[in-house]
Amino acid sequence: MEFLGVSSYQNLQALSALLSTQQEEDEDEDCKQNATAYGQLGPGQIGPPPKKEKEVSTAYTKKNSKDIWSEEEVAEGSQYDDLADLRPQPEYEIILKQSVGTEDLFLGLSQKDPSSMCCEAMLVKIKLPDTKTKDVFLDLKEKYLDLRTPNKLGLHLPHPIQNQEAKAQFFSDRQELEVTLLMK
Repeated sequence: MEFLGVSSYQNLQALSALLSTQQEEDEDEDCKQNATAYGQLGPGQIGPPPKKEKEVSTAYTKKNSKDIWSEEEVAEGSQYDDLADLRPQPEYEIILKQSVGTEDLFLGLSQKDPSSMCCEAMLVKIKLPDTKTKDVFLDLKEKYLDLRTPNKLGLHLPHPIQNQEAKAQFFSDRQELEVTLLMK
């Protein structure tokens, strides 16, 4: 049986010479002869040296050097935010809804869980005291709810919605507006 230290060193040198596409410099040869077998060669020295590639950033690259943000970073509906409008914001509540049948409840056949990813609709309840139906103006975008009344509500929605399929109902006895939004 051969001594592993010398034999391994020679085998690593031979393998490195086979895999290497570039010839070693004279100074590298001098370093190899002076260094110990285990101190110089390791897994990183086997094969050709790694190519230095230009780093490509996966982050957003600016199209114009004067831009300080991209359109993707700006929340939809921010153009409707009116900071000079001092009307109070009404109280609201967002409830996520899910259609659940017996096959979901007892058998678990549809693979639904209680997370928001399995919800089909979003119910937004907005308290509007001292407001009449005729005073309510509601505009819906994909991720933004804009409500104009004596109170003002500009709400960025947590999930994109189908704004053509929305339903709104005003309950004058509770003075509450309920908006049901189907999620995409």
